[in-house]
Amino acid sequence: MNMVGKLISLEGIEGAGKSTLASALEAALRARGLPVLLTREPGGTPLAEQLRTVVLARGPERISAEAETLLMFAARAIHVENLIRPALAAGTWVICDRYTDATRAYQGAGRGVDGELIERLAQAVHADLWPQRTLVLDLPVELGLARARARRGPGDRFEDEQRRFFERVSARYRELAANEPERIRLIEASGTPENTLERSLAALSDVLPAARTALG
Repeated sequence: MNMVGKLISLEGIEGAGKSTLASALEAALRARGLPVLLTREPGGTPLAEQLRTVVLARGPERISAEAETLLMFAARAIHVENLIRPALAAGTWVICDRYTDATRAYQGAGRGVDGELIERLAQAVHADLWPQRTLVLDLPVELGLARARARRGPGDRFEDEQRRFFERVSARYRELAANEPERIRLIEASGTPENTLERSLAALSDVLPAARTALG
């Protein structure tokens, strides 16, 4: 039987817990007997990861909001063509840490990039390839930023942004969820990782096959 995989994307501000959830979802899907690919944006392939470094790294040269947006979509184009589409065609389920909704929220609402430009670029880069389900991890901005600051590591240009930036991003995510309730689900993420996983699996219940049993 020719199986086609599904694309699930994870969204949210810094400190929301996307990476932790991605690993937990990967294990949950594998427990259901599904082949799973865990990936991220920007990045996911060697060349796209190079663009990720350009976008996120602090440096002496300024990157305008428009240039940042174009770099995001350049990385996405490489990622979609070389990794996501082939994986889906092979029947693999893809869990992607961020996708075009991130560009709508971060570059659109956060940076003020024209929304029509973002939609035109999305159409050009991936046309009708949207996730079957997008989980937006929703939590108070202050909590997310506190979690991000507590992480080890140098951080990146986005983590340098102020609270108002992330409030705009968070508000846009909620707006997107309200506009596309069939695809995008808000997941309350201020609790434990276990709580977040439980809510996420419930939000995926209509697209996931049943878990295997000992007799199955």
